[in-house]
Amino acid sequence: MPITQEMVRALSADLYSWSLRKVPDDTHAALARAQVSEPDARARETLKFMLASAERAERDDKFLCSDSGIPVFFVRIGAQAVMSGDIRQAFVDGFDDLVRTIEPPILKFVTNPLTNERGYRGKDMPIVSYDFTDGDCIDITCSPKSLGSGRWAALEIFSYPTLETIETYVMDVVMNAAGQHCPPVVIGVGIGGSFDRAAAIAKKATLRPIGSTNDEPVLRDMEGRLLAAVNATGFGPMGLGGQTTALAVHVDYSAGHGFTPVAVCFNCWINRRTRARIYNSGVVERLE
Repeated sequence: MPITQEMVRALSADLYSWSLRKVPDDTHAALARAQVSEPDARARETLKFMLASAERAERDDKFLCSDSGIPVFFVRIGAQAVMSGDIRQAFVDGFDDLVRTIEPPILKFVTNPLTNERGYRGKDMPIVSYDFTDGDCIDITCSPKSLGSGRWAALEIFSYPTLETIETYVMDVVMNAAGQHCPPVVIGVGIGGSFDRAAAIAKKATLRPIGSTNDEPVLRDMEGRLLAAVNATGFGPMGLGGQTTALAVHVDYSAGHGFTPVAVCFNCWINRRTRARIYNSGVVERLE
């Protein structure tokens, strides 16, 4: 039995809708831990408010934020997956379905960068990245990008940078963002590869579960140093002060040339991320 265009269409719409209403479990747990450990009284109250908002949105089936962002999907296609139909078109149609049916309605955030005209459709929308893996399924992650998770991302290219140079640049980006990206954030850092590869690595790094350990010892140590440094800035939840500016810093890399791109991106406190798989059997497994 093939994985059909209609299956992907329905699931992509559902993933987007779910992402607007629920904080991922790992993020909710990290916020709860921070609310206990945060020494600043105002920051604790802000975190308490965030947790209450998350719980109410899920309970009442409402949006956590009015900025629903733009549709971004990461798709991993299994080597044994059997597909039929236009899978790329399925994501376009799924977003169209969502716009027509979702309650409450979403606003027009898809923007033409040449005219600044806003709507629900546009060139290359939804943004879909593809990769390949083993298995008999299609694995789809939805991570909508809104102002808090997109505006303050940055990339710079260095020549043979030291680890210190890389970490200094990451902190420069963090300081420029200050508290404008709705912290506490998850920070993704991509090192190496090519210009576009580094940005993709950084974006995918934000999807890693909070609390997971980096397999690369050098990067594991870097993540620890950067997380401590970010939380020492004092920006705190929603930029109101405190020691919880980031819930995690996730770093990954790619081999490349002597020129080394370094990309930094953020996910706001909601950390929108939903994920599911469709198997050849027709079974849909919700993972996040």
